[in-house]
Amino acid sequence: MKYVTIKDVAKKLNVSISSVSRAFNDKYDIKKETKELILKTAEEMGYFPNPIAKKLSQKKTFNIGIVVPEFINEFYSEIIIAIQDIFTSQGYQILVMQSDENQEQELANVKTLMQNMMDGLIIAPTAANDNMDYYLKQRDNGFPIVFMNRVEKSLKASKILFDNEKWSFFATEHLIAQGNKRIFHLAGHKNLCVSGERIKGFIRALKKHNIPKENYKIIETGLFSNQGIDTVKELINSQNLPDALFCENDHVAMGAIKILKDSGYRVPEDITVMGFTETRMAELITPQLSSVRQPTHEIGKKAAELLLKHINNGNSDQETIIMDGVLNIRKSTVRN
Repeated sequence: MKYVTIKDVAKKLNVSISSVSRAFNDKYDIKKETKELILKTAEEMGYFPNPIAKKLSQKKTFNIGIVVPEFINEFYSEIIIAIQDIFTSQGYQILVMQSDENQEQELANVKTLMQNMMDGLIIAPTAANDNMDYYLKQRDNGFPIVFMNRVEKSLKASKILFDNEKWSFFATEHLIAQGNKRIFHLAGHKNLCVSGERIKGFIRALKKHNIPKENYKIIETGLFSNQGIDTVKELINSQNLPDALFCENDHVAMGAIKILKDSGYRVPEDITVMGFTETRMAELITPQLSSVRQPTHEIGKKAAELLLKHINNGNSDQETIIMDGVLNIRKSTVRN
């Protein structure tokens, strides 16, 4: 296949190569009519400016890397769409890699993206993570990185977080207001900071309303629907079901509802179920699932804007942005 070059366009119009270059770079020292003719002729000939040469001249690749732990939950796909909207409007393209909740794969993904000359990275870490020292070292060496979701508030880095403790408190308080006396929390992984924050909110609400310790339990369950199924199956078999389940996320909640219904229990009449990190399925299952909605579009937008700021202005100021949510009450937690 023969590629059309800038020389071919110049020869076709009998103009200098520098004139064609000025037309494509929108320089002031070329007549409007000449520029329009060059651009029209180039398009007809099938010529496109060399993007690599342009990027090298600007000392940027205009590539952004995004690393997320999984794609099972649309939480991350919605965030990525918002990130892409911001960066494409600025002439960037994004490359997305997922780590399958594996920290070794995550580190390999990050190194691959950096070796391919990204201008910056947005990282949502895996549940278990020992890679932070490496990432912070790259950041300290001047490489722009923004973290989102699964990092500690105390981390000295730019990050976009959700107020998990606050909204876990509100979700638990709603379950208490519905008259539930025994409430179990099907928590995520113990080493996952967002799980710890949700546990704090859960306990704070129980203490506020004087729920005795013997009436609540925190069960390390996981993040996926099959784990919700397995945990609730054990509770059913041991005849230890509570009045309400507050789940780490919607996937765990939907797994819980499935096994409860399969076992002859009615939701919410026999037991109420609360989700978190609202999915699109929350309104499609029966009964509709109460859940905490996180502002995925705003999270992605803020992450992109913060990374652009670091790319353009350097890494001097590290910022933390904490996002708010909405508690959507639906049939799965309302008895009356």
